[in-house]
Amino acid sequence: MPVDQNFIERILRGDRVTVARAISVVENEHADAIALLRTLYPHTGKAYRIGITGPPGAGKSTITNKLAKLFRDQNKRVGIIAVDPTSPFTGGALLGDRVRMTDVELDEGVFIRSMASRGSLGGLSKKAKEAADVLDASGYDIILMETVGVGQSELDVVRAADTTVVVLVPESGDSIQAMKAGLMEIADFFVVNKADRAGAEQAVMSIKMVLNFKPHTDGWKLDVIQTIANEGKGIDKVAEMIFSHRTYLDTKQILMKKRGERIAERIRELVGERLRVEFWNEERNTLLSSTISRVITQQTTPYDVAEELLKNFKQ
Repeated sequence: MPVDQNFIERILRGDRVTVARAISVVENEHADAIALLRTLYPHTGKAYRIGITGPPGAGKSTITNKLAKLFRDQNKRVGIIAVDPTSPFTGGALLGDRVRMTDVELDEGVFIRSMASRGSLGGLSKKAKEAADVLDASGYDIILMETVGVGQSELDVVRAADTTVVVLVPESGDSIQAMKAGLMEIADFFVVNKADRAGAEQAVMSIKMVLNFKPHTDGWKLDVIQTIANEGKGIDKVAEMIFSHRTYLDTKQILMKKRGERIAERIRELVGERLRVEFWNEERNTLLSSTISRVITQQTTPYDVAEELLKNFKQ
């Protein structure tokens, strides 16, 4: 598919079909993907990126759906990137998010894209960040990034989002379990969803107790909001907290710093990926294969082989 100036202009105008095709170019690592992203990059930086994460079954999709509807009521264009488990058969996203985004699926001001996690334990597909750039360049005001919620320390979200919301439910277990999942470390605030269930108040108190022992990042005071998302209750408070956090980041001049760190991390990833591709050429793959038997029989060590491969690369 040619990525010409006409294609770029249609993206910048927000043409939905072209935006969808552009994200496919990025996601499938098409030969033109880097050129496309390079051209779009000067048009990014206007959208506010919100990460929604938490354990499976916490109601992240419902909250994302309700937030999108609320932002649309404020006349904002909303992009949604929902990272799903990878299908073992097709490599594509396993769950269809349009099934879950019933309030906004037909809204022309909302763009929904499911992306496969493709083995990314961080919960956020590596390509989701670049898909967010495409949506940013095409004029979306808010980008909601919902992660697969695999229970790992979902640092990918922090690197991709300006504000990170961690969604829990009363059944998520005690605060220690939440800390084990690494979620305590990345939240800008917490949502206890399904708050009409037994144990909701105890869950809120438990989280707040842990927060009292946790130093507040950059002076921001973490808080806990209760919601019943399928009834739309508490969603307005979640939106208010997001914009309070945004105002705080702007006032303290932290937002640009966060985005700078995100760019630095992206550059490291790009360099690492380029080096990996260049390193593992046919010659070094052959060299590796020829030494495996010597490693197995302990005639040499993995460390010596790695050193030999690096010397070969430097030459």
